Amino acid sequence: MEYSKQKLTEEKVFKDPVHRYVHVRDKVIWDLIATKEFQRLRRIRQLGTTYFTFHGAEHSRFNHSLGVYEIIRRIIDDVFDGRPEWDPEDRLLTLCAALLHDLGHGPFSHSFEKVFHLDHEEFTQDIIVGNTEVNAILSKVNADFPTKVAEVIAKTYENKLIVSLISSQLDADRMDYLLRDAYFTGVSYGNFDMERLLRVMRPKEDQVVFKYSGMHAVEDYILSRYQMYWQVYFHPVTRSAEVILTKILHRAKELHDEYYSFKHHPIHFYSLFEDELTLEDYLKLDEHIILYYFQMWQEEEDEILSDLCTRFVNRSLFKYVDFDPAKQFKVHSQLETLFKQVGIDPNYYLVVDSSSDLPYDFYRPGEEEERLPIHLLKKSGEIRELSRESDIVDAISGKRRTDHKLYYPADLIQDDTTNSEMKQKIRSILESL
Repeated sequence: MEYSKQKLTEEKVFKDPVHRYVHVRDKVIWDLIATKEFQRLRRIRQLGTTYFTFHGAEHSRFNHSLGVYEIIRRIIDDVFDGRPEWDPEDRLLTLCAALLHDLGHGPFSHSFEKVFHLDHEEFTQDIIVGNTEVNAILSKVNADFPTKVAEVIAKTYENKLIVSLISSQLDADRMDYLLRDAYFTGVSYGNFDMERLLRVMRPKEDQVVFKYSGMHAVEDYILSRYQMYWQVYFHPVTRSAEVILTKILHRAKELHDEYYSFKHHPIHFYSLFEDELTLEDYLKLDEHIILYYFQMWQEEEDEILSDLCTRFVNRSLFKYVDFDPAKQFKVHSQLETLFKQVGIDPNYYLVVDSSSDLPYDFYRPGEEEERLPIHLLKKSGEIRELSRESDIVDAISGKRRTDHKLYYPADLIQDDTTNSEMKQKIRSILESL
């Protein structure tokens, strides 16, 4: 029997707190899970520094990837099977793309990407088509199969229905991470009726649509997503940890560029610092490696690197105040001057961080990023865009919410053993914001 159709002699299951069980019967899926590239995801947290705020948020990209796979499996096998708009020949391709969609995430994913100007989706594609165990398994299906999987993840694959299952404004990826992140953070904001959503999903030409009778379940999902972003993902304490994390990485690179002699040489970072990062080097990076260096760099002679690492390791985070960069830029400039005068480097200890989210939108011609709308299917067969039918979604559609915070080390500013007058002035300015 050809490899793509091989089944395990007995179905394998993973016990899962969100979906109860993750079911695997396809040999290809089982083999992909066993690869070293996929197993690496056990060492990458799903929520980065969120564990500093919600102590239960220790779950991994491995958990999430299995969850996305399971949702897609249920959609294909339980909802789409037998419907004329769905081609069963696309089943394995869709399952593989779902399982592997986050394969290229790095440690503390988004902060890491921001500092080193990386793109996890590009690395995901590189792993899939490169010299890897994952590629070897996908190539056994068909010589061009790895390329097809990579194209689905890149959103360039010709069958947009498959793409929309994994990447759209209501997809399996978002459904799993909202439910999973809500579970592990212990909040109720991210919960929505996934069972109802799956029941009303339908394949339609080039994207998934939802039966009109399920509109309220879709509304529930949109509002759950909105709440999760502002109550969990953009939590200011989590962002404080991210600020320190990014400043550690910036400082380490700056010291490397200045030929600083590290006590604990960042050998895993050399190719990153020198813009010569290979796929092999990238795959060696995980959060265990990063945290090892942070632990050791507490002993460095460079006071900034040592201090920032000590803060991160021991959760001695920066405090914050609300801040409007557009209106308060003069205040920021004044604080920068005062920080320098008291011997605190504002490049590392006075940081404006911004978070922004667009809860729901639809494609507007001429805009940079196309956002495929969520469509409702009426009994007549007519397709209607969600915000045209839902007053709730219409109220938030296209409305971007942005939040700015100014982060600073309160302990250093409150230490009046030196420069007490100027530190008092800094405190007064910050208290007035």
